[in-house]
Amino acid sequence: MSGFVEKPEPIQVPGLVHLHTGKVRELYQNEAGDLVMVASDRISAFDWVLPTEIPDKGSILTRLSLWWFDQLRDLIPNHVLSTELPEGAPADWAGRTLVCKSLQMVPVEAVARGYLTGSGLLEYNESRTVCGLALPEGLADGSELPAPIFTPATKAAVGEHDENVSYEEVARQVGADTAARLRQATLAIYSRGRDIARDRGIILADTKFEFGFDGDTLVIGDEVLTPDSSRFWPVDQWEPGRAQPSYDKQFVRDWLTSAESGWDRKSEQPPPPLPQEVVDRTRAKYVEAYERLTGTSWS
Repeated sequence: MSGFVEKPEPIQVPGLVHLHTGKVRELYQNEAGDLVMVASDRISAFDWVLPTEIPDKGSILTRLSLWWFDQLRDLIPNHVLSTELPEGAPADWAGRTLVCKSLQMVPVEAVARGYLTGSGLLEYNESRTVCGLALPEGLADGSELPAPIFTPATKAAVGEHDENVSYEEVARQVGADTAARLRQATLAIYSRGRDIARDRGIILADTKFEFGFDGDTLVIGDEVLTPDSSRFWPVDQWEPGRAQPSYDKQFVRDWLTSAESGWDRKSEQPPPPLPQEVVDRTRAKYVEAYERLTGTSWS
């Protein structure tokens, strides 16, 4: 069992219809049929949405995604129409709300990996493959791959885990042409993001994107190249053969699996609230990632 420890009640706003409560985002539709996406400060780990929020997290994800959309504009269109607050919306939605095109979403998590870790490492250790793609011998946790690879996954519901699938399975599900376009776009965006991040002292180890169609045009949606959707590692601390320091929610994961939390991940009990120190350190990592990537101060 997993999911929300405490599922929030969506805020009702005149003129907006609530569509979905995700791990981080609330989705609405306005009277014009556009999608209104509100990034909360919720944080998830181990397929649970935790009861403790990370202050400013939703705003950081929103502002960083907007920055990246601008860096990627020549590669692929994005879904953003406006950053203006819908009429009647709560004041605290400011800075965390995007009005977006309503796309026909592709039911695939488009994942790019340039380094070996996470679920890819587990598969590699068993079969020397990731999503069925053969990799050379001798790689370890954190190793750079010979070239970036497209390793798609299924899109899971809240409380469930994404499952890696082969490229052939994606082609079967969405068609050969769409699968090829997903792979090309994913690797192009990853390569651009990797180069920009490295210039700023950050390794983009892997990342996932969501795509949809606006007519026949492939469009990138949701968020892009944030600490929630990517693994960012400091270049100067990179050392293959061990877990890497990262700009994400690793402090949360580490505390939840520590004796201090008292939580058994294998049990059906929900995880406990986070201590303030973990909240503060996690927020600081999100802010640091934003500032190093964009070159601007968060405050």
